[in-house]
Amino acid sequence: MMRRSGLLLCACAIGLAGPVTTARGQDAPGVPPAPAPFAPAPGAQGAARPPLRVPLPPASPVRRGLDTDALKADVRGSAEFQKRIAAELDAAKGDRAKLNTLLLETADRSRAVELQLIDVEGRIGALDLSAAQLSASLAKRRDVLAEVLAALLRMGRNPPPALLMRPDDALDAVRSAILLGALLPELRVEAETLAADLSDLVRVRGELTAARESLGQLRTALDQDKKRLAALVGERQRRQAEAHPLPQGEKAQVDSVAKTSTDVHDLVTRMESEAPPAARAADAARAAPSPSAAAKSDLAALQNPARIAPAVPFIEAKGLLPLPVAGVRVRDFGAPDDVGAAAKGLSIATRAGAQVTAPADGWVVYAGPFRSYGQLLIINAGDGYHILMAGMEKITVDLGQFVLAGEPVGIMGGLARMSPAAAGAAPVGGAPIGGLPLGTASGQPQLYVEFRKDGNSIDPAPWWAATDSRKVRG
Repeated sequence: MMRRSGLLLCACAIGLAGPVTTARGQDAPGVPPAPAPFAPAPGAQGAARPPLRVPLPPASPVRRGLDTDALKADVRGSAEFQKRIAAELDAAKGDRAKLNTLLLETADRSRAVELQLIDVEGRIGALDLSAAQLSASLAKRRDVLAEVLAALLRMGRNPPPALLMRPDDALDAVRSAILLGALLPELRVEAETLAADLSDLVRVRGELTAARESLGQLRTALDQDKKRLAALVGERQRRQAEAHPLPQGEKAQVDSVAKTSTDVHDLVTRMESEAPPAARAADAARAAPSPSAAAKSDLAALQNPARIAPAVPFIEAKGLLPLPVAGVRVRDFGAPDDVGAAAKGLSIATRAGAQVTAPADGWVVYAGPFRSYGQLLIINAGDGYHILMAGMEKITVDLGQFVLAGEPVGIMGGLARMSPAAAGAAPVGGAPIGGLPLGTASGQPQLYVEFRKDGNSIDPAPWWAATDSRKVRG
């Protein structure tokens, strides 16, 4: 009776566990073994199935040589761009205020684009790292992924049938069911984890594609702004040379003073007393309004691009000055350097070729190479204040020239160029630029900015505009 009644069991997921075997290691009678994936069909006597052939779409014709249409479009676009620049220069002909307005607007727009580039490049670096980590994680679990996919595939191809077992095979069947019951939850967890990782990888790659498209557009805009700035700066310096030519004798005197000065303080003192162009600039700075003669609330002069003297005394410009370059600070004023001494200025890591602007209105009392500082620019802001900037590859203003706050004065190089005060600066915060770590090892150019009052270094932090101060300090 017991033998005839038998025990009806359901072997769940036969495709996953394979055929149910008895304790003697033989297949259960009446239970056909599950065919392995891609096995020969019964009766084929081991002959391999013909390979699956998927029709491929017709290959698109390969273009050989240059894309003449694209080249012609680029040439037309470049010609139109040059015409627009020429029209802008012609409109500003003989109008100093118009030329200064174009310079300030283009420099400000270029700086904003550089800040966006820094953000996008940093985001691309983070996304690249995330994609690499996800890919590495999936590669390490390649075997698990293959097992999970194979199991799911077999379960889909071989639905679990209800099988009638003999009583003497009941124990093996129960053991198989228990094993499957323990494996299926783990299989589900692995499948969900892998699906989540694959979904994250697809999302990251999509964000990378969008970020790279944005990067290309920003670089195109920045390239156009650089070309426009180069044309405007060239016109400005041409007018400066016509209005205030520097005699050869005075230039030789300036070079002699620079070569024989022992330090920056000595350089400034001697330039403003021995070099005629710098002396004239110092005289103009001393004639500028003093703090007591100016009203703090009268800032309308800052909107006048034709001014030839500081709009407000330097001491009254606290909280108003723009940063001279778009970048990330690597060392603040007073921070210890490699030998334990306090930094006398602020160091900012920038993108290669970044545009440098004047932090404040003032007169150029030195512009050129000086000892280990490299290219050094010194601006007399009046009332005993001087602004030093070093680390540029090229200075685009001349000795004795009056510059406005935000006006282009130099260009950063492609390699790390730092003053001794900024040399060896290690990262102290902020995001990387272009996906690279900040500091001397990364090769990022760095601009060194120092404020001085009567020859003594002072903290520039109170002078920066609120938004720029937050950017510098992270």
